[in-house]
Amino acid sequence: MKSVFEVQKTIREVLLKILDNHSLEQLNKIPEGFSNNLIWNIAHCVASQQVLIYKLSGLPAQISEEFILKYKKGTKPEGDVSQTEVDEIRNLLSATLEQTIKDFEENIFVNYNEYTTSLGYVLKDIHGALDFNNYHEGIHTGIAMSIRKFV
Repeated sequence: MKSVFEVQKTIREVLLKILDNHSLEQLNKIPEGFSNNLIWNIAHCVASQQVLIYKLSGLPAQISEEFILKYKKGTKPEGDVSQTEVDEIRNLLSATLEQTIKDFEENIFVNYNEYTTSLGYVLKDIHGALDFNNYHEGIHTGIAMSIRKFV
């Protein structure tokens, strides 16, 4: 499982660099042809990871339900985010990964509520969820890398 977390750490580092190298205006801009922006894609990774790993394991998320509702699948930006929220997202990128690694090592992911993704892939346990989460975060990192060319 070490490699799964190394991949997620690499993805999160790429997302942190995007945050650090773009202004608040750039992070909030939705380019023509896109339905979301840089900050939404980054926050969506955090929210989705919490749902896929914690909530489907029957455990409480490390982030607020409000955050999850704002950035979950099927949402889109409802307005500009503040610098304070960007800073919160920056912190969550690292903190949620670190906590997930710790929790995995402590074997807290005992149960898992089977879930079929929008691709039709069935997540049956924490291992599949961690693998799929990296795939999902990779997709949104790619979208963010595309968006940054237009902001």
